[in-house]
Amino acid sequence: MRESRGVRGVKSAARTVALLELLAERGEEPSRLDQLAQELDVPRSSMYQLLQTLVDSGWVRTDATGSLYGIGIRALLTGTGYLDGDRRIRLVRPYLDEASDALGETIHLARLDGRDVVYLATRESHEYPRTISRVGRRVPAHAGALGKALLAERPDDQLPFGDEPLPALTENTHTARAALLADLARVRERGYSVDREETVPGIAGFGFALRYGTPVVDAISCSVPVARLTAEHEDRIVAVMREIRSRIESRLPPAAPGAPDWR
Repeated sequence: MRESRGVRGVKSAARTVALLELLAERGEEPSRLDQLAQELDVPRSSMYQLLQTLVDSGWVRTDATGSLYGIGIRALLTGTGYLDGDRRIRLVRPYLDEASDALGETIHLARLDGRDVVYLATRESHEYPRTISRVGRRVPAHAGALGKALLAERPDDQLPFGDEPLPALTENTHTARAALLADLARVRERGYSVDREETVPGIAGFGFALRYGTPVVDAISCSVPVARLTAEHEDRIVAVMREIRSRIESRLPPAAPGAPDWR
């Protein structure tokens, strides 16, 4: 376990967090006791006790046979609490509505978390609605408009990647560090990022970092099917999203006295 500020982590707490994250990542795919114990390198008896404790409290659910496990409904409390308690998310939400109404496309807000971006809010296009909400989902930062807009706010030597190949989501994803750095240089030059089928085949994206805090961790984007992306529509997307970004950055209210400076 890692030490944070000189304090050694608590083993049982680390196991609990790792278990919940693993179950959340698997979503609808159920897990068995032996699978979880092996993957997290935890003794079977200890894993069983941990699972039963979390089942009793609602953080983990099990099937009628008691042999399959998945993330429980009480885990939703942490996600909604995070979203409801963040003043920046509350500020941005109305502007996502404005951008969606003006462009007729899907608009996102996301936050950088390590090597990934996490979706915090989405306004879906009426032209191609999705059946699964993106909120809470993670995408590798190097692979899409949101992540590239945020990575471009950092010097190349401070990016959260080594020299190893980056994972590919599509055949257009940058997997080489040199290609990604060249793209980030273009992002800095133009002031926004472009994703041309790098995350999802058939979908293009345009990302805009929100520079209302240091370090810059939030970004908004517009996603559009490439079949509808004319040069004129692209110009309008960029113009509208630039204006929305400017308005968001100018409207962030000061923190209330005594409010925490979250990192």
